[in-house]
Amino acid sequence: MWEYEYSTKDLAGVFIQCLGSFHVSQLEYNFEINHTVMEFDKQFLSFLKPQLREEVIELSSVKEFSKGTEILREEQYVKVLPIVIEGLVKVYSRFNEKELLLYYIEPSQSCVMTFYAALKNTPSQVFAVTEEASKILLIPVKYLPGWLKDHPEFNELFYNQFNLRYTELLNTIGHLLVDNMDKRLYDHLKKKSLLTKDSTIRMSHSQIANELGTAREVVTRVLSKLKTEGKVVQNSIGIKIIEE
Repeated sequence: MWEYEYSTKDLAGVFIQCLGSFHVSQLEYNFEINHTVMEFDKQFLSFLKPQLREEVIELSSVKEFSKGTEILREEQYVKVLPIVIEGLVKVYSRFNEKELLLYYIEPSQSCVMTFYAALKNTPSQVFAVTEEASKILLIPVKYLPGWLKDHPEFNELFYNQFNLRYTELLNTIGHLLVDNMDKRLYDHLKKKSLLTKDSTIRMSHSQIANELGTAREVVTRVLSKLKTEGKVVQNSIGIKIIEE
C-alpha cells in the first residue's frame, strides 16, 4: 500500500511561509461586491468604537453562501476582507500537488492571509470553501489603509487572527511529533463535529485524507481500526463519533 504523510518540516514550512515570514498570497473571493443589507448581530465588531463600527457596516456588504461554495480562488487578488458572521469556512493550501487544510474561519473571525495580502497586492496560493451555509461580512480593502492609520484598534483584528493561527501551527506540529495517525484522525473528526455542530461527519475518505495531508488508504485503514475499537460508526450517511 502506498502511504504518505506530510512531515513536520513540510507542514511547518507551509504555515511559516503563510504566517511567520509574511510572504503570503493575496486572495480574491468568487463574488461581486454589492451592498446587500441583512440583519445580523453587530456585536462581533465590538472591538471597534461605535462610530467606526457603523462606518464599516455602512461601507461593507453581507452575503450568504451555500455549503460547498468556493469563495476563494488561487492566483487572483483580494477585493474584500471577509469576516464570518455565521457558518464555517475552511482554508486550504496546495503543497507538492496535494491539498492540506490550513485552518477554519469561524464566526467573528477573518483570514489573516487575506488581511495582510490585501495590503500588499500579491497573488493567491490558497483557496477557501464554505464548510456549511455561511453569512459573511465583506469589507472593501480600499478602505483598510485609512482605517488602520486613523483607528489603531482595527489592527486588533489582524493581531488576534495572527496569534490564533500561530497557536494552531504550534498545536499541529505538536500533534505531528507526538500523536500517531489513530489519535490525529479521531481528534480531527471530533473537532469537525464540534465546529459543524453535527454528530455525523459527511465526508469521503479522500476528503478527510486531504485535510490531514495523508493518503485515502491510510484514512480507510485507520477508520476501520477505530470502528473495531468502538470509537466510530460508519454508514452510507457518514461517520459518527462515539464519545470516549
